[in-house]
Amino acid sequence: MSLVEIDKLSIGFDGRPAVSNLTLGIARGARFGIIGESGSGKSLTALSIAGLLPENAEVSGTIRLDGNALPADEKAMARLRGQRIGMVFQEPMTALNPLMRVGEQIGEALALTRHQSETSVASLLSEVGLEAQHAQRFPHQLSGGQRQRVMIAMALASAPDLMIADEPTSALDVITQRMVLDLIREICDRRQMTLIFISHDMRAVAALCDQVAVLRGGELIESGPVAKVLAEPSAAYTQKLVAATRMAPRQGTPHVAKKNLLEVDHLTRAFAHGGFWPWRKPPLLAVNDVSLSVSAGECLALVGPSGCGKTTLARMIVGLDSATAGEMRFEGTSYRGLDLPAARRADLSLVFQDPFGSFNPRLTVARSLGEPLRLVPGLSPIEHEQRVTEAIESVGLDRAMLARYPHEFSGGQRQRLAIARALVTRPSLVVLDEPVSALDVSVRGDVLDLLAKLQQQHGLTYIIISHDLDMVAAMADRVLVMEAGKIVEEGRPDALFAHPQHRLTKALMAARLPEIAA
Repeated sequence: MSLVEIDKLSIGFDGRPAVSNLTLGIARGARFGIIGESGSGKSLTALSIAGLLPENAEVSGTIRLDGNALPADEKAMARLRGQRIGMVFQEPMTALNPLMRVGEQIGEALALTRHQSETSVASLLSEVGLEAQHAQRFPHQLSGGQRQRVMIAMALASAPDLMIADEPTSALDVITQRMVLDLIREICDRRQMTLIFISHDMRAVAALCDQVAVLRGGELIESGPVAKVLAEPSAAYTQKLVAATRMAPRQGTPHVAKKNLLEVDHLTRAFAHGGFWPWRKPPLLAVNDVSLSVSAGECLALVGPSGCGKTTLARMIVGLDSATAGEMRFEGTSYRGLDLPAARRADLSLVFQDPFGSFNPRLTVARSLGEPLRLVPGLSPIEHEQRVTEAIESVGLDRAMLARYPHEFSGGQRQRLAIARALVTRPSLVVLDEPVSALDVSVRGDVLDLLAKLQQQHGLTYIIISHDLDMVAAMADRVLVMEAGKIVEEGRPDALFAHPQHRLTKALMAARLPEIAA
Protein backbone atom coordinates (compact mmCIF):
# COMPACT_ATOMS: atom_id res chain seq x y z
CA MET A 1 0.00 0.00 0.00
CA SER A 2 1.28 3.47 -0.89
CA LEU A 3 2.08 5.91 1.89
CA VAL A 4 1.13 8.84 -0.37
CA GLU A 5 -1.56 8.58 -3.02
CA ILE A 6 -2.24 11.51 -5.35
CA ASP A 7 -5.43 11.08 -7.36
CA LYS A 8 -6.28 13.47 -10.23
CA LEU A 9 -4.69 16.48 -8.52
CA SER A 10 -5.17 19.81 -10.32
CA ILE A 11 -3.89 23.18 -9.09
CA GLY A 12 -4.59 26.50 -10.74
CA PHE A 13 -4.36 30.23 -10.16
CA ASP A 14 -6.89 32.69 -11.59
CA GLY A 15 -8.17 30.02 -13.94
CA ARG A 16 -4.70 29.14 -15.27
CA PRO A 17 -3.66 25.51 -14.62
CA ALA A 18 -0.32 24.87 -12.91
CA VAL A 19 -0.79 21.13 -12.22
CA SER A 20 -3.20 19.10 -14.33
CA ASN A 21 -4.86 15.80 -13.41
CA LEU A 22 -1.78 14.38 -11.66
CA THR A 23 -1.95 10.82 -10.34
CA LEU A 24 0.96 9.29 -8.42
CA GLY A 25 1.57 6.62 -5.81
CA ILE A 26 4.59 6.74 -3.48
CA ALA A 27 5.36 3.54 -1.59
CA ARG A 28 6.27 3.48 2.09
CA GLY A 29 10.03 3.66 2.52
CA ALA A 30 10.65 4.76 -1.07
CA ARG A 31 13.01 7.56 -2.06
CA PHE A 32 10.91 9.22 -4.74
CA GLY A 33 12.32 11.91 -7.04
CA ILE A 34 10.27 14.52 -8.90
CA ILE A 35 12.10 16.24 -11.76
CA GLY A 36 11.26 18.77 -14.43
CA GLU A 37 12.04 22.29 -15.54
CA SER A 38 10.99 25.46 -13.71
CA GLY A 39 7.22 25.83 -13.82
CA SER A 40 6.62 22.10 -14.21
CA GLY A 41 4.65 21.90 -10.95
CA LYS A 42 7.24 20.08 -8.81
CA SER A 43 7.16 22.41 -5.81
CA LEU A 44 3.39 22.96 -6.03
CA THR A 45 2.86 19.20 -5.85
CA ALA A 46 5.06 19.00 -2.74
CA LEU A 47 3.35 21.99 -1.11
CA SER A 48 -0.05 20.41 -1.75
CA ILE A 49 1.04 17.25 0.09
CA ALA A 50 2.18 19.38 3.05
CA GLY A 51 -0.96 21.54 2.92
CA LEU A 52 1.08 24.69 2.31
CA LEU A 53 -0.40 25.95 -0.96
CA PRO A 54 -1.20 29.69 -1.21
CA GLU A 55 -4.72 30.69 -0.19
CA ASN A 56 -5.60 31.73 -3.75
CA ALA A 57 -4.79 28.29 -5.18
CA GLU A 58 -7.67 26.51 -6.90
CA VAL A 59 -7.35 22.82 -6.01
CA SER A 60 -9.24 19.70 -7.01
CA GLY A 61 -8.48 16.00 -6.63
CA THR A 62 -7.49 13.94 -3.61
CA ILE A 63 -4.30 13.37 -1.63
CA ARG A 64 -4.20 10.49 0.85
CA LEU A 65 -1.61 9.81 3.52
CA ASP A 66 -1.68 6.20 4.71
CA GLY A 67 -5.08 5.76 3.10
CA ASN A 68 -6.66 8.81 4.77
CA ALA A 69 -7.48 11.98 2.85
CA LEU A 70 -5.63 15.08 4.04
CA PRO A 71 -7.86 17.11 6.37
CA ALA A 72 -9.44 20.29 5.04
CA ASP A 73 -9.25 21.95 8.46
CA GLU A 74 -6.01 23.92 8.87
CA LYS A 75 -5.60 23.06 12.57
CA ALA A 76 -5.87 19.35 11.82
CA MET A 77 -3.46 19.75 8.90
CA ALA A 78 -1.00 21.61 11.12
CA ARG A 79 -1.06 18.71 13.61
CA LEU A 80 -0.44 16.28 10.75
CA ARG A 81 2.51 18.35 9.51
CA GLY A 82 3.91 18.52 13.02
CA GLN A 83 3.71 14.78 13.57
CA ARG A 84 4.02 12.95 10.25
CA ILE A 85 5.39 15.27 7.52
CA GLY A 86 8.77 17.02 7.57
CA MET A 87 9.79 19.70 5.06
CA VAL A 88 13.27 20.79 3.97
CA PHE A 89 12.99 24.04 2.04
CA GLN A 90 15.15 25.07 -0.91
CA GLU A 91 16.91 28.07 0.66
CA PRO A 92 17.71 27.53 4.36
CA MET A 93 19.01 31.07 4.86
CA THR A 94 15.57 32.53 4.12
CA ALA A 95 13.67 29.66 5.81
CA LEU A 96 15.51 30.09 9.13
CA ASN A 97 14.84 33.00 11.48
CA PRO A 98 17.95 35.24 11.40
CA LEU A 99 17.25 36.57 14.92
CA MET A 100 17.11 33.18 16.67
CA ARG A 101 19.89 30.75 17.46
CA VAL A 102 19.49 27.54 15.51
CA GLY A 103 19.13 25.50 18.70
CA GLU A 104 16.09 27.57 19.66
CA GLN A 105 14.56 26.99 16.23
CA ILE A 106 15.06 23.24 16.46
CA GLY A 107 13.62 23.40 19.97
CA GLU A 108 10.51 25.10 18.60
CA ALA A 109 10.04 22.24 16.15
CA LEU A 110 10.44 19.74 18.99
CA ALA A 111 7.88 21.58 21.13
CA LEU A 112 5.27 21.08 18.40
CA THR A 113 5.71 17.30 18.41
CA ARG A 114 4.89 14.39 20.64
CA HIS A 115 8.58 13.36 20.70
CA GLN A 116 9.85 16.33 22.71
CA SER A 117 10.46 14.23 25.83
CA GLU A 118 12.37 11.57 23.92
CA THR A 119 14.52 13.75 21.68
CA SER A 120 16.82 16.67 22.38
CA VAL A 121 18.30 19.39 20.23
CA ALA A 122 21.77 17.94 20.80
CA SER A 123 20.74 14.47 19.61
CA LEU A 124 19.15 15.88 16.45
CA LEU A 125 22.25 17.92 15.70
CA SER A 126 24.39 14.84 16.26
CA GLU A 127 22.18 12.84 13.89
CA VAL A 128 22.83 15.32 11.07
CA GLY A 129 26.56 15.47 11.77
CA LEU A 130 26.78 18.74 13.75
CA GLU A 131 28.27 19.26 17.20
CA ALA A 132 26.10 20.44 20.09
CA GLN A 133 27.90 23.81 20.17
CA HIS A 134 26.33 24.71 16.81
CA ALA A 135 23.02 25.16 18.66
CA GLN A 136 24.33 28.48 20.04
CA ARG A 137 25.02 29.97 16.61
CA PHE A 138 22.85 32.14 14.41
CA PRO A 139 22.09 31.09 10.81
CA HIS A 140 24.54 33.61 9.31
CA GLN A 141 27.35 32.06 11.35
CA LEU A 142 26.94 28.70 9.60
CA SER A 143 28.04 27.59 6.15
CA GLY A 144 25.49 26.67 3.49
CA GLY A 145 25.92 22.98 4.15
CA GLN A 146 25.58 23.46 7.92
CA ARG A 147 22.37 25.48 7.47
CA GLN A 148 20.98 22.73 5.27
CA ARG A 149 21.78 20.20 8.01
CA VAL A 150 19.92 22.37 10.53
CA MET A 151 16.87 22.35 8.23
CA ILE A 152 17.07 18.55 8.05
CA ALA A 153 17.29 18.37 11.86
CA MET A 154 14.14 20.50 12.15
CA ALA A 155 12.36 18.26 9.65
CA LEU A 156 13.35 15.19 11.70
CA ALA A 157 12.11 16.66 14.99
CA SER A 158 8.70 15.01 14.66
CA ALA A 159 10.11 11.63 13.61
CA PRO A 160 8.01 11.96 10.43
CA ASP A 161 6.84 9.17 8.17
CA LEU A 162 7.45 11.41 5.16
CA MET A 163 10.19 13.97 4.48
CA ILE A 164 9.84 16.38 1.55
CA ALA A 165 13.11 17.95 0.36
CA ASP A 166 12.70 20.78 -2.16
CA GLU A 167 15.96 21.44 -4.06
CA PRO A 168 18.07 20.91 -0.90
CA THR A 169 21.43 20.86 -2.74
CA SER A 170 21.02 23.36 -5.60
CA ALA A 171 23.32 26.04 -4.11
CA LEU A 172 25.94 23.77 -2.53
CA ASP A 173 29.46 22.98 -3.67
CA VAL A 174 30.09 19.45 -4.91
CA ILE A 175 31.66 18.18 -1.68
CA THR A 176 28.87 19.55 0.52
CA GLN A 177 26.24 18.36 -1.97
CA ARG A 178 27.57 14.82 -1.80
CA MET A 179 27.66 14.95 2.00
CA VAL A 180 24.04 16.17 2.21
CA LEU A 181 22.83 13.52 -0.25
CA ASP A 182 24.64 10.79 1.68
CA LEU A 183 23.19 12.13 4.93
CA ILE A 184 19.62 12.11 3.59
CA ARG A 185 20.02 8.56 2.26
CA GLU A 186 21.49 7.29 5.54
CA ILE A 187 18.73 8.89 7.65
CA CYS A 188 15.97 7.56 5.38
CA ASP A 189 17.40 4.05 5.55
CA ARG A 190 17.93 4.13 9.31
CA ARG A 191 14.52 5.58 10.10
CA GLN A 192 12.75 3.70 7.30
CA MET A 193 11.38 7.07 6.24
CA THR A 194 9.75 7.90 2.91
CA LEU A 195 11.40 10.71 0.92
CA ILE A 196 10.07 12.99 -1.79
CA PHE A 197 13.10 14.65 -3.38
CA ILE A 198 12.41 17.57 -5.74
CA SER A 199 15.23 18.70 -7.99
CA HIS A 200 16.19 19.83 -11.46
CA ASP A 201 19.55 18.08 -10.93
CA MET A 202 18.96 14.66 -12.46
CA ARG A 203 22.36 13.38 -11.37
CA ALA A 204 21.39 14.04 -7.74
CA VAL A 205 18.07 12.25 -8.28
CA ALA A 206 19.83 9.29 -9.91
CA ALA A 207 22.30 9.09 -7.01
CA LEU A 208 19.69 9.28 -4.23
CA CYS A 209 16.31 8.01 -5.43
CA ASP A 210 14.94 4.62 -6.46
CA GLN A 211 11.74 5.93 -8.11
CA VAL A 212 11.19 9.07 -10.21
CA ALA A 213 8.41 11.05 -11.88
CA VAL A 214 9.02 13.52 -14.72
CA LEU A 215 6.72 16.56 -14.89
CA ARG A 216 6.30 19.11 -17.65
CA GLY A 217 3.85 22.00 -17.58
CA GLY A 218 2.04 20.45 -14.63
CA GLU A 219 1.49 17.11 -16.37
CA LEU A 220 3.06 13.72 -15.69
CA ILE A 221 5.28 12.70 -18.61
CA GLU A 222 6.52 9.36 -17.28
CA SER A 223 7.38 7.64 -14.02
CA GLY A 224 8.98 4.44 -12.75
CA PRO A 225 12.29 3.12 -11.42
CA VAL A 226 15.15 5.60 -11.72
CA ALA A 227 17.38 3.12 -13.53
CA LYS A 228 14.78 2.65 -16.25
CA VAL A 229 13.34 6.17 -16.62
CA LEU A 230 16.68 8.00 -16.73
CA ALA A 231 18.80 5.33 -18.44
CA GLU A 232 16.15 4.31 -20.97
CA PRO A 233 13.68 7.24 -21.18
CA SER A 234 10.66 6.58 -23.37
CA ALA A 235 9.38 10.16 -23.61
CA ALA A 236 11.15 12.59 -25.94
CA TYR A 237 11.06 15.26 -23.21
CA THR A 238 12.90 13.02 -20.73
CA GLN A 239 15.43 12.12 -23.41
CA LYS A 240 16.06 15.84 -23.94
CA LEU A 241 16.58 16.45 -20.20
CA VAL A 242 18.97 13.51 -19.85
CA ALA A 243 20.94 14.60 -22.92
CA ALA A 244 21.30 18.10 -21.44
CA THR A 245 23.06 16.69 -18.35
CA ARG A 246 25.94 15.43 -20.49
CA MET A 247 28.35 18.26 -21.22
CA ALA A 248 31.27 17.59 -23.53
CA PRO A 249 34.66 18.93 -22.39
CA ARG A 250 35.94 21.96 -24.25
CA GLN A 251 37.13 21.13 -27.74
CA GLY A 252 39.38 22.94 -30.16
CA THR A 253 42.87 24.37 -29.96
CA PRO A 254 44.13 25.50 -26.56
CA HIS A 255 43.94 29.21 -25.80
CA VAL A 256 47.13 30.99 -26.81
CA ALA A 257 48.15 33.42 -24.09
CA LYS A 258 48.28 36.98 -25.36
CA LYS A 259 49.20 40.05 -23.35
CA ASN A 260 47.97 39.98 -19.79
CA LEU A 261 44.70 41.86 -19.36
CA LEU A 262 44.67 41.50 -15.57
CA GLU A 263 47.47 40.86 -13.09
CA VAL A 264 46.92 40.16 -9.41
CA ASP A 265 49.96 40.40 -7.11
CA HIS A 266 50.00 39.03 -3.55
CA LEU A 267 46.40 40.07 -2.90
CA THR A 268 45.08 39.69 0.65
CA ARG A 269 41.68 40.51 2.14
CA ALA A 270 41.37 40.29 5.92
CA PHE A 271 38.17 40.62 7.94
CA ALA A 272 38.18 41.52 11.65
CA HIS A 273 36.10 39.39 14.00
CA GLY A 274 33.01 40.87 15.64
CA GLY A 275 31.84 40.51 19.22
CA PHE A 276 33.74 41.45 22.39
CA TRP A 277 37.49 42.01 22.19
CA PRO A 278 37.76 41.27 18.44
CA TRP A 279 41.38 42.42 18.51
CA ARG A 280 42.26 39.34 20.55
CA LYS A 281 41.48 37.10 17.60
CA PRO A 282 43.59 37.02 14.44
CA PRO A 283 41.74 38.41 11.42
CA LEU A 284 40.02 36.05 9.01
CA LEU A 285 42.00 35.91 5.76
CA ALA A 286 39.28 35.42 3.13
CA VAL A 287 41.89 35.92 0.39
CA ASN A 288 45.43 35.09 1.41
CA ASP A 289 48.41 36.20 -0.71
CA VAL A 290 46.85 35.34 -4.10
CA SER A 291 48.70 36.00 -7.35
CA LEU A 292 47.36 35.27 -10.82
CA SER A 293 47.14 36.63 -14.34
CA VAL A 294 44.43 36.55 -16.99
CA SER A 295 45.31 37.03 -20.64
CA ALA A 296 43.06 38.71 -23.18
CA GLY A 297 40.42 36.36 -24.61
CA GLU A 298 40.97 33.71 -21.93
CA CYS A 299 38.28 31.96 -19.89
CA LEU A 300 39.63 31.40 -16.38
CA ALA A 301 37.65 29.37 -13.83
CA LEU A 302 37.87 29.60 -10.04
CA VAL A 303 36.64 26.49 -8.21
CA GLY A 304 36.64 25.39 -4.61
CA PRO A 305 34.33 24.77 -1.64
CA SER A 306 32.04 27.44 -0.22
CA GLY A 307 33.96 29.98 1.84
CA CYS A 308 37.27 29.49 0.03
CA GLY A 309 37.42 33.15 -1.09
CA LYS A 310 36.33 32.95 -4.74
CA THR A 311 33.62 35.60 -4.58
CA THR A 312 35.67 37.91 -2.33
CA LEU A 313 38.48 37.80 -4.88
CA ALA A 314 36.03 38.53 -7.71
CA ARG A 315 34.54 41.52 -5.86
CA MET A 316 38.00 43.06 -5.47
CA ILE A 317 38.80 42.49 -9.13
CA VAL A 318 35.69 44.40 -10.30
CA GLY A 319 36.17 47.17 -7.73
CA LEU A 320 33.42 46.32 -5.24
CA ASP A 321 35.78 45.64 -2.32
CA SER A 322 39.31 46.67 -1.40
CA ALA A 323 42.34 44.56 -0.65
CA THR A 324 44.07 44.68 2.72
CA ALA A 325 47.41 44.11 1.00
CA GLY A 326 48.74 43.58 -2.51
CA GLU A 327 47.60 45.18 -5.74
CA MET A 328 45.98 44.53 -9.13
CA ARG A 329 46.77 45.89 -12.57
CA PHE A 330 44.12 46.07 -15.28
CA GLU A 331 45.63 46.94 -18.65
CA GLY A 332 48.42 48.68 -16.75
CA THR A 333 46.13 50.61 -14.37
CA SER A 334 47.11 49.84 -10.78
CA TYR A 335 44.38 49.60 -8.13
CA ARG A 336 43.42 47.75 -4.94
CA GLY A 337 39.65 47.50 -5.38
CA LEU A 338 37.37 50.41 -4.57
CA ASP A 339 39.98 52.84 -5.86
CA LEU A 340 39.53 51.53 -9.42
CA PRO A 341 39.39 54.73 -11.53
CA ALA A 342 35.91 55.67 -12.73
CA ALA A 343 37.18 55.72 -16.31
CA ARG A 344 38.03 52.00 -16.08
CA ARG A 345 34.93 50.72 -14.29
CA ALA A 346 33.03 50.32 -17.55
CA ASP A 347 35.70 47.86 -18.71
CA LEU A 348 34.98 45.34 -15.93
CA SER A 349 31.55 43.79 -15.34
CA LEU A 350 30.09 41.30 -12.87
CA VAL A 351 27.20 38.89 -13.43
CA PHE A 352 25.84 38.23 -9.94
CA GLN A 353 24.96 34.76 -8.69
CA ASP A 354 21.27 35.53 -8.08
CA PRO A 355 19.88 37.40 -11.10
CA PHE A 356 16.50 37.99 -9.46
CA GLY A 357 17.97 39.48 -6.30
CA SER A 358 20.38 41.70 -8.25
CA PHE A 359 17.60 43.50 -10.16
CA ASN A 360 15.52 46.28 -8.63
CA PRO A 361 11.95 44.93 -8.78
CA ARG A 362 10.56 48.46 -9.17
CA LEU A 363 12.55 49.27 -12.30
CA THR A 364 11.71 48.17 -15.82
CA VAL A 365 14.28 46.11 -17.64
CA ALA A 366 15.13 49.11 -19.82
CA ARG A 367 16.08 51.19 -16.77
CA SER A 368 17.97 48.32 -15.13
CA LEU A 369 20.01 47.61 -18.26
CA GLY A 370 20.68 51.31 -18.74
CA GLU A 371 21.98 51.96 -15.22
CA PRO A 372 25.60 50.86 -15.91
CA LEU A 373 25.77 53.33 -18.81
CA ARG A 374 26.26 56.09 -16.25
CA LEU A 375 29.87 54.84 -16.27
CA VAL A 376 30.15 55.76 -19.97
CA PRO A 377 30.38 59.56 -20.25
CA GLY A 378 29.10 61.54 -23.20
CA LEU A 379 26.38 59.16 -24.44
CA SER A 380 23.42 60.88 -26.07
CA PRO A 381 19.87 59.63 -25.30
CA ILE A 382 19.75 57.97 -28.72
CA GLU A 383 23.09 56.21 -28.14
CA HIS A 384 21.91 55.18 -24.67
CA GLU A 385 18.78 53.58 -26.14
CA GLN A 386 20.78 51.88 -28.89
CA ARG A 387 23.20 50.34 -26.35
CA VAL A 388 20.31 48.95 -24.27
CA THR A 389 18.55 47.54 -27.34
CA GLU A 390 21.76 45.95 -28.65
CA ALA A 391 22.44 44.40 -25.24
CA ILE A 392 19.05 42.70 -24.87
CA GLU A 393 19.04 41.49 -28.48
CA SER A 394 22.59 40.12 -28.12
CA VAL A 395 21.34 37.66 -25.48
CA GLY A 396 18.47 36.43 -27.66
CA LEU A 397 15.61 38.45 -26.14
CA ASP A 398 13.22 40.81 -27.91
CA ARG A 399 13.42 44.58 -27.48
CA ALA A 400 9.69 44.59 -26.67
CA MET A 401 10.63 42.98 -23.32
CA LEU A 402 12.38 46.18 -22.19
CA ALA A 403 9.09 47.51 -20.81
CA ARG A 404 8.62 44.53 -18.50
CA TYR A 405 9.67 44.06 -14.87
CA PRO A 406 12.04 41.35 -13.56
CA HIS A 407 9.29 39.21 -12.01
CA GLU A 408 7.72 38.78 -15.46
CA PHE A 409 10.65 36.66 -16.69
CA SER A 410 11.65 33.03 -16.17
CA GLY A 411 14.88 32.09 -14.41
CA GLY A 412 16.71 31.53 -17.70
CA GLN A 413 15.48 34.84 -19.10
CA ARG A 414 16.58 36.71 -15.96
CA GLN A 415 20.04 35.17 -16.30
CA ARG A 416 20.15 36.40 -19.90
CA LEU A 417 19.15 39.88 -18.69
CA ALA A 418 21.95 39.80 -16.10
CA ILE A 419 24.42 38.99 -18.88
CA ALA A 420 22.96 41.77 -21.05
CA ARG A 421 23.41 44.28 -18.23
CA ALA A 422 27.04 43.19 -17.84
CA LEU A 423 27.65 43.68 -21.59
CA VAL A 424 25.91 47.02 -22.03
CA THR A 425 29.11 49.00 -21.25
CA ARG A 426 31.08 46.86 -23.76
CA PRO A 427 33.59 45.61 -21.17
CA SER A 428 36.85 43.77 -21.77
CA LEU A 429 36.55 41.51 -18.71
CA VAL A 430 33.37 39.85 -17.39
CA VAL A 431 33.29 38.03 -14.06
CA LEU A 432 30.48 35.44 -13.83
CA ASP A 433 29.60 34.28 -10.31
CA GLU A 434 27.77 30.92 -10.52
CA PRO A 435 26.04 31.91 -13.78
CA VAL A 436 24.02 28.68 -14.18
CA SER A 437 23.73 27.18 -10.67
CA ALA A 438 19.99 27.86 -10.31
CA LEU A 439 18.98 27.00 -13.88
CA ASP A 440 17.33 23.93 -15.36
CA VAL A 441 19.66 21.62 -17.28
CA SER A 442 18.20 22.55 -20.68
CA VAL A 443 18.33 26.29 -19.93
CA ARG A 444 21.87 25.89 -18.59
CA GLY A 445 23.01 24.58 -21.97
CA ASP A 446 21.41 27.53 -23.76
CA VAL A 447 23.11 30.05 -21.45
CA LEU A 448 26.53 28.41 -21.83
CA ASP A 449 26.16 28.39 -25.62
CA LEU A 450 25.24 32.08 -25.42
CA LEU A 451 28.32 32.89 -23.31
CA ALA A 452 30.62 31.08 -25.76
CA LYS A 453 29.02 32.89 -28.70
CA LEU A 454 29.35 36.31 -27.03
CA GLN A 455 32.98 35.64 -26.16
CA GLN A 456 33.78 34.96 -29.81
CA GLN A 457 31.76 37.89 -31.14
CA HIS A 458 33.09 40.53 -28.74
CA GLY A 459 36.51 39.14 -27.82
CA LEU A 460 35.53 38.94 -24.15
CA THR A 461 37.69 37.67 -21.32
CA TYR A 462 35.86 35.64 -18.67
CA ILE A 463 36.52 34.78 -15.05
CA ILE A 464 33.96 32.12 -14.06
CA ILE A 465 33.25 31.19 -10.45
CA SER A 466 31.44 27.89 -10.17
CA HIS A 467 30.78 24.71 -8.20
CA ASP A 468 29.72 22.99 -11.44
CA LEU A 469 32.82 21.11 -12.58
CA ASP A 470 31.12 19.87 -15.74
CA MET A 471 30.41 23.44 -16.78
CA VAL A 472 34.00 24.42 -15.96
CA ALA A 473 35.33 21.57 -18.11
CA ALA A 474 33.13 22.72 -21.01
CA MET A 475 33.97 26.44 -20.78
CA ALA A 476 37.36 27.10 -19.19
CA ASP A 477 40.81 27.37 -20.74
CA ARG A 478 42.44 27.26 -17.31
CA VAL A 479 41.28 26.36 -13.78
CA LEU A 480 42.46 27.66 -10.41
CA VAL A 481 41.51 25.65 -7.32
CA MET A 482 41.10 27.70 -4.11
CA GLU A 483 41.09 26.60 -0.49
CA ALA A 484 41.03 28.83 2.61
CA GLY A 485 41.85 31.92 0.56
CA LYS A 486 44.81 30.41 -1.29
CA ILE A 487 45.31 29.00 -4.77
CA VAL A 488 46.40 25.40 -4.23
CA GLU A 489 46.47 24.03 -7.80
CA GLU A 490 46.07 25.22 -11.37
CA GLY A 491 46.05 23.80 -14.87
CA ARG A 492 43.99 23.04 -17.95
CA PRO A 493 40.67 21.41 -17.00
CA ASP A 494 41.28 18.19 -18.96
CA ALA A 495 44.63 17.54 -17.30
CA LEU A 496 43.68 18.88 -13.87
CA PHE A 497 40.46 16.87 -13.55
CA ALA A 498 41.97 13.69 -14.99
CA HIS A 499 45.09 13.77 -12.78
CA PRO A 500 44.48 15.99 -9.72
CA GLN A 501 47.49 16.47 -7.47
CA HIS A 502 46.26 18.45 -4.47
CA ARG A 503 44.18 16.84 -1.73
CA LEU A 504 41.27 19.27 -2.28
CA THR A 505 41.16 18.74 -6.04
CA LYS A 506 41.08 14.99 -5.48
CA ALA A 507 38.21 15.45 -3.01
CA LEU A 508 36.29 17.60 -5.51
CA MET A 509 36.67 14.98 -8.23
CA ALA A 510 35.70 12.15 -5.86
CA ALA A 511 32.54 14.05 -4.85
CA ARG A 512 31.37 14.54 -8.44
CA LEU A 513 28.13 12.76 -9.10
CA PRO A 514 28.45 10.13 -11.84
CA GLU A 515 26.92 10.71 -15.25
CA ILE A 516 23.58 9.10 -15.93
CA ALA A 517 24.23 5.85 -17.78
CA ALA A 518 23.12 5.87 -21.38
